[in-house]
This record gives sequence, structure tokens and C-alpha cells, in this order.
Amino acid sequence: MTDCPDLTNLPSYRPPRRSVFSARRIALMASVVAGLGIAVHGFSPSTSPSELFSSPAHAQVNNEVRKVERPVGFADIVERVKPSVISVKVNIKEKTASNDDGDDSSSPFQPGSPMERFFRRFGGPDGFPGQKGGRGRVVQGQGSGFFISADGFAVTNNHVVDGADKVEVTTDDGKTYTAKVIGTDQRTDLALIKVEGSSNFPFAKLADSKPRIGDWVLAVGNPFGLGGTVTAGIVSASGRDIGNGPYDDFIQIDAPVNKGNSGGPAFDTNGEVMGVNTAIYSPSGGSVGIAFSIPASTVKSVVAQLKDKGSVSRGWIGVQIQPVTSDIADSLGMKKAEGALVAEPQANGPAAKAGIESGDVITSVNGESVKDARELARTIGGMAPGATVKLNVLHKGQDKVVNLTLGQLPNTIEAKADTDKDSGKGASRGTDVPKLGMTVAPADSVAGAGKEGVVVTEVDPKSAAAERGFKEGDVILEVGGKSVSTAGEVRDAINTARTDNKNSVLMRVKSGGQSRFVAVPIAKG
Repeated sequence: MTDCPDLTNLPSYRPPRRSVFSARRIALMASVVAGLGIAVHGFSPSTSPSELFSSPAHAQVNNEVRKVERPVGFADIVERVKPSVISVKVNIKEKTASNDDGDDSSSPFQPGSPMERFFRRFGGPDGFPGQKGGRGRVVQGQGSGFFISADGFAVTNNHVVDGADKVEVTTDDGKTYTAKVIGTDQRTDLALIKVEGSSNFPFAKLADSKPRIGDWVLAVGNPFGLGGTVTAGIVSASGRDIGNGPYDDFIQIDAPVNKGNSGGPAFDTNGEVMGVNTAIYSPSGGSVGIAFSIPASTVKSVVAQLKDKGSVSRGWIGVQIQPVTSDIADSLGMKKAEGALVAEPQANGPAAKAGIESGDVITSVNGESVKDARELARTIGGMAPGATVKLNVLHKGQDKVVNLTLGQLPNTIEAKADTDKDSGKGASRGTDVPKLGMTVAPADSVAGAGKEGVVVTEVDPKSAAAERGFKEGDVILEVGGKSVSTAGEVRDAINTARTDNKNSVLMRVKSGGQSRFVAVPIAKG
């Protein structure tokens, strides 16, 4: 064995520093500790490092740490509510098979629609491979749901059970039962099913209060058919409109939910259902932390009607409405951009019979202010047909009260007026409208444009009109609240608005068979 070299003989050798703290350094440390509010007792320069860390001062710190309350988990809540959640399995025999090129054309959404582009339903039959059978195929889908009563009534999504030939549910204890669809509501994507086989099912309670942004939320369901799974998050937002319809009023949550969670409950920390999970925002198809739930208040209203008569009836006033933008509010002389602007009342509808006209702004219903067009649709839709309502309306700058009786919202959307794609052909070039960047011609001079208003025959792509969505073939019916039939009348209405120091002029435009109001900015001078 080679002896270790004597390092003391090396020129660079320095003796090791003292390992014992000097009295001065100890005093400095003691002052720092005292400055941190920690009492040091019995400390002396002779105290060793081991004695320092076992001193009463540090023991006191450790005791304080142990007294801190540990984070509370969700195990107790989950243990109580999870038995009420069920897995829903459906069989649907499609009437048409996929195209020969393998492209499945059975998507539930219209190509190019907001839901088709940005939102992917999860848990519906389109999320699972089908088994071919005959000329069609049998598609097996899986979703989630939950009991709302001991006798077997349960809630899920409409898109989970829509068109199902067979519905089976599996409870938390692994038992399988057959279920019957009692009723569905496509507009809110809710369905009520009845599970037979017991009268003592564990069930969940729908919450009475609205959740607050930041509240905890637990999503329970059957993601990817794996079985009962629980995830946690918070309420991210409320009142979300995801482009699914006029009754959109979703709760946004960030609890991870995926395919198969659809129809499952979102619980609050009281163990009550705050919402029903129905959609996710997912460019990739998986959870990215943005999910949407139908509020419990909506579920209560819809389920009550489905249980009573198997369908949902909604109030209807018969108007086509649009939001009041800041430009529109300025054009109408309104201080705030609130309420719902009536683009066009439907012929023989309750609103038309009560005297509501295009350009009116509905500002309140039964004394309750209307924030926007969606809120009006939800408010009226939540009322029963035949009910009498009082509407506050801004009509030509004056407030008035209108009383009317609600009709029943039609189950099917009425066909829109046909659009003549060649309406601009055969027309003269028309007359330029200064400052707006478009050319118009009398409607009666253009084939298929009707007899009212002026037709837009040309739009400068860099103009204010183009920025507001005007295109060739649009028909301008009113400018500044006055009917127009010539380019001269359009110019006169614009000049009047300019004289009145308006920043924009309001036009009623018919496009694609529907009317809308557009506020177009006008140049001064």
C-alpha cells in the first residue's frame, strides 16, 4: 500500500480554518435570529452546532409548523357523491354508412359552424369506432350521467342518447341496468332517462345557488370508457356563449374532462350539482383545461318539463334580434350599449301584433333590465307560452311600455327566404354613395331584389362599408330610421345624421333573407 503524501510540505499548503464559531460571529447570528422574531435561550459562545439546532427556539418553530392546518382533500365529498354517477352506453344503428372514401358525413354539426370548427363534443357516438352491420353500421357510444331521484330518473346529454336504439347504464357498484329515454331537449343538450330495476338508487341534488368564479368544482364521469373518474378544478367563468344557440349560458370550468365525461355532473364542495358537463374547447380532441357545463338552474327547468310531458315548451315573442353595439347605441342616441335591438318582427307574431317595429330596442322584461340579446332570448325562453309580459321598449328615441302574450316557440326553424345569388346581374352600375365606399341602385331595378330599398351593386374593399360586412346583393331598407328607395334618399339620410353630429348612421340591411342593423361611421364635413 502506498503511503498518503504529506501535504504539509507543499508550498501551497494552508492549514485548515477553525471549525469553531468565533464569539463575534455567534453574536451576529444571534442578533439576526432575534431580528426574525425567534427567541434564543441559553445560547453561549461555547454552544456547539448540534446544540444550536436542538435548542428550544428551533423546537418552537417546528411546533408551529406542525400546528399549520394541512390541505383538505376531496375524498369525503367524492365518497358521498360518486355513487350517484352512472356510465351511459348506447347503441345506434345508422341509416347511412360512411362514404366510399372513408369520410364519415354523419357529423352532428354543419360544416364551418362554430361548434364544428372549435368545439368537439365528447362522449357521443362519433367518438367511438362503429361495427358495420348490413348496409349501415351499429355505433356504440359512451357517456356519463347521474341520478336525480331514488326511483331511477337520471340526467345526461341529448347528444349522448339522441337516436339511440338501446340505452344501458352501469352504476358505481358495477351493476348494469336498462334505461328508457323519457325526453330530450336539443336546444340545451339535455336528456332525461329512467333506469328500471330498483327504487333506492343513490341520487344527487341540483344546487340552488349559482357558483362563483374561483369556486372549487369536481367533475365526475366516465372518460374514454375507463369507469368512474374524478378530477378537480375551479370555475373559470360564467355566462359563456359557445355559439351553440341563443340559450347558451354555460359555466366554464378547468377541471380536466374528456370524451366520455359528457352528461356527467360537476359538483361543488357541498356535494351538489352545479352543472352538467357538455362540451370542451379542444383543438387536439383532449382536455386543454376549458370545459363547459349547463347550469343547474337550466337543468331544473328543462328536466321538470321533460318529466312532465317529455318535451320542452318555451315562450316566444316572434322577433329577430341582435346585440346593441356601441356604434348602434350612438346612432340611436342611447347612453349605454344595452338591450336587444329588434332587427325584424315576424309577421303575425306576438311582437308585431303588439306594435313592436324594426329598430325598437327592448330594454327590460317585467321590470328586469335586459343586458343583451342573449339575455332576452333566455328570459323569454324560460317563460311559459301564454304568459303575459311587460316589455319596456325604446321606440324612435322615446320610451314606451308594451304588454303582450307569449306564443310558443316553434320546434322547427322556419325556412329562410331564398337568396338570389344573381341578384346583382343585369343591374346598372348604380350610384355612388360618397364617404361610404359603395354603389347602390333601386331594388325594383334589380331582378330578384324585391321592391323595397336599394341594392348594393359594388363595394370598395377598403371602405367603411366593407369593414361593416356589406357585400354585393345586400338590400338597404332604412337609413337613419327612414325608408329609402333611391341613392339620393340614402345621401340625404347620411347628411341629416352628419348635421345632427352623429358619428355613425344606422342602416337596416337585408342579407340572405334576414334583416340586421349596421352602424356605419360617417365622415365629417
